[in-house]
Amino acid sequence: MGLRPLDLSKWLEFDVHEEDERSLKAALLEHDYDAVVATNPEGDEASVELLRELKRFLHEYHPGRATETNAGEHPVVQVSRLAQEDFCVLVKEDTWRLRAACVCFPSRWDLASKIGTTLDDIHSPVPLYEHELARPTNAFFDRLGTEKWFWRLNWTLLDSPVLHQRTSARAAPSGGLDQWFFRVERQTLRRLPITGAIIFTIRTYVASAAALRESDDEFVPALLHALDTAPASVQEYKGWTGVAARLRDAL
Repeated sequence: MGLRPLDLSKWLEFDVHEEDERSLKAALLEHDYDAVVATNPEGDEASVELLRELKRFLHEYHPGRATETNAGEHPVVQVSRLAQEDFCVLVKEDTWRLRAACVCFPSRWDLASKIGTTLDDIHSPVPLYEHELARPTNAFFDRLGTEKWFWRLNWTLLDSPVLHQRTSARAAPSGGLDQWFFRVERQTLRRLPITGAIIFTIRTYVASAAALRESDDEFVPALLHALDTAPASVQEYKGWTGVAARLRDAL
């Protein structure tokens, strides 16, 4: 799973793109609400606790930040408006189920089809998940305590820098390197102390592959190694089939 312990003070990250990203969230919430928000009643109590915990976090680690929200909105939406991250609330019932989420910046997946489903359902399209990751993922969720938080990174190459990408096919990038985009998700996991729900956050970063090549001599060799060594099923799922060869041609 590639999990690393998370310093509690670094749960959320803010940067120079905050104003633009929060404005984009506001526009999506106004014009495409059902695409970016999904909730079940089973997630309401945990969402209220999440909002309380997030405001406590901001007061402690970012004391200058405003924390006022609209109490008429669902708590998971209020939370999302305060940060650049997307938020998912998972509740343990017969198994772990996604019961509330505000995901404005999906990486080509559809939130509405995931709400209420299990961890295994959510990850069923992912190659190797059923045989290699399903058991340890569920076991980790069951064991996760309230005092230790974790984070991981996930990445891909896409043909667009747009943050909100819901249902587009996973087409491999083509054209010159300036038309390729390196997309990274910084994901965190923590358990809430009262409801026991688990909060999964997703912070999305996108950069031009050409710009990364110019700024870091190790970027292209590392990328080629990752593409060359990825299993065929992963390459097909990610839209990477043939990308390494095209990258070499582009260079």
